[in-house]
Amino acid sequence: MKNRWRADACLVLCGVLVWFLADAVRVRQAAAEALALCAGSVIPALFPFLIVSRLLVVMGFSQWVSPLFSGLMTSLFRLPGLSSSALLLGLVGGYPIGAQTAAELYRKNLLTRGETVRLLTFCNNSNPVFLISVLGVGVFGSVRAGVWLWLIHVAAALLTGLLCRGTGGTARDQGPARSLPCQPSSLSAAFVSAVRDSAAGMLSVCAFVVFFYVLAAPLKELGPRLGPVLVGAVELFSLTPLLPPDHLGFVLAAGCAGWGGLSVLCQTAAVVEDLPLTPCVLGKLLHGLLSALLAALLAGYALA
Repeated sequence: MKNRWRADACLVLCGVLVWFLADAVRVRQAAAEALALCAGSVIPALFPFLIVSRLLVVMGFSQWVSPLFSGLMTSLFRLPGLSSSALLLGLVGGYPIGAQTAAELYRKNLLTRGETVRLLTFCNNSNPVFLISVLGVGVFGSVRAGVWLWLIHVAAALLTGLLCRGTGGTARDQGPARSLPCQPSSLSAAFVSAVRDSAAGMLSVCAFVVFFYVLAAPLKELGPRLGPVLVGAVELFSLTPLLPPDHLGFVLAAGCAGWGGLSVLCQTAAVVEDLPLTPCVLGKLLHGLLSALLAALLAGYALA
């Protein structure tokens, strides 16, 4: 069975390679568009957040916010209060800031493996600037629509956390998390390390955006309904110009923003490294479904 899977994968990859060679001009054009997108939107939106989020974890932000959200995180999500830093930064910074922060907390022994697995199901979320400005104003011509997309996104993320609170076992099963004191031994060293690590992470993010942008390019030709659905499942940025400014477009925008796309999942895999990706995949599927359902219920009001 394993060898059959490898053979099928090789056949698919050979087909992709033939397509790249046969349609080299369009592939090159799509890659150039994706690189311009990275330079104009992705890097300016993400790179500063990557650096600051790493610095915040190192400087003890998790311990600082822990008392404020301890009761909420424990009672709702069965997680310690310091895990709220990953959720907050993920909601503000966008993909994959939340997952990176959760992985950073795990590597510093501030969260157990089981707690990190639960956190990854709902802490990795879209940037409010993308939801409000790019989708709300750019697609639907309304800040109101963008704000509702953001509220739906946040509500669906929290609902996902509630529904996935049993993922990864209990903290008792995984061993107790250690609450380490803040140890900012050298701010300059921490800053240099944060910039270096964030640059490496940013390179991975842009590489995935370019590759999946190219893969999504031919899907745009599959009609006004099927095309956007398939493009949104693969790469989120490619979806924006395909969305119709109506109820269906609103539901599709919410659902795809919650799911994030294969590109986002690969970006997440690059930052979580040794942690399992399956809980994150299941969480994003559930997040996308809940977002679409909430958007279907609220589309008439949000677009009024």
